[in-house]
Amino acid sequence: MRMESKVYRMIPGGDPNSGLQPSNLTPQDAFTTGDRTELNHTFYATKDESVLSGVWECAPCREEIESYPVHEMMTVISGSVTLTNADGISDTFKAGDVFFIPKGTKCIWHITETLRKFYMIAS
Repeated sequence: MRMESKVYRMIPGGDPNSGLQPSNLTPQDAFTTGDRTELNHTFYATKDESVLSGVWECAPCREEIESYPVHEMMTVISGSVTLTNADGISDTFKAGDVFFIPKGTKCIWHITETLRKFYMIAS
């Protein structure tokens, strides 16, 4: 993870030398298939980690999120995720789509096809 002040190229495969590394942000009981793969590479983080930017991949899963913990802007690289808001309205995002979830949002996060995304998080 880099913390210097410079421009970063976001690479879909993560670090050019080591790729994506195992991550554990998703609860094990949220996975909806036998595949429990979750990978991440953080390209940039502030010292206090209040701002993070990187690439994340996760196998199909479904989580009911009472209050989204951060502000997050995402660009889908591959796969598919469907978000359902508190009013029951769903949107599906696929490769090339960019979307934003404000901190505190109540939603259902449902990855229907292994998702790889770029992310920019501000807490």
